[in-house]
Amino acid sequence: MVKAVHLDDSDQVAEVAKHPSSSSFKGVKTGFEGREDEIGKAVQMALKTMANSAGYQHEMNDALVKARLHAIQFAKDMGIMDKYVEHDIKTMAPINERVGQIIAKTGDKEAALVGLCERTACHYHLVLETETEPGKRTWKSPWGNVLKPCLRLGMFDLTEQEIHETWYIPRVKGYAKAMGVEIKVSDWNEDGTVTLELVD
Repeated sequence: MVKAVHLDDSDQVAEVAKHPSSSSFKGVKTGFEGREDEIGKAVQMALKTMANSAGYQHEMNDALVKARLHAIQFAKDMGIMDKYVEHDIKTMAPINERVGQIIAKTGDKEAALVGLCERTACHYHLVLETETEPGKRTWKSPWGNVLKPCLRLGMFDLTEQEIHETWYIPRVKGYAKAMGVEIKVSDWNEDGTVTLELVD
């Protein structure tokens, strides 16, 4: 096995000089070579968002949170929350059913939580940090940072608990059903902690 070379280890560097073909001393790759413009734009957007404190300190999920709040408020105002959730479940069914096929083939229900939280930007763009444990995911409700100042302005009349109970829980349970698994979602907690667990 070839030993990795560290630049501050003169003995190893001397060995590389003697036997260059056996060295693992190669240029470092990030996996983003050729995408420098994209990365630059992403960093610029992150900095602009973090620098924006007009009204409240914006976070990286700000635009997605606002877009979701607008849609949820519309569904509430029109009295069609159940139809909105149903439409969401139907739209996402092809993806969730594909995860269900993986679970059926492998028997690994953990794939459901990975599909709901880790491998979907719909979750990790909305929820900035998710704690991962086998059979369980935990995070803080993403709505409060935007909802509080917008409530003061009269833009919304939603509560985080209402969103959790009328939108999130039925929606995520519909996703899980399409995957062929059963999940448990925590009741609303005043500290905003949400827990999603697989049911055996």
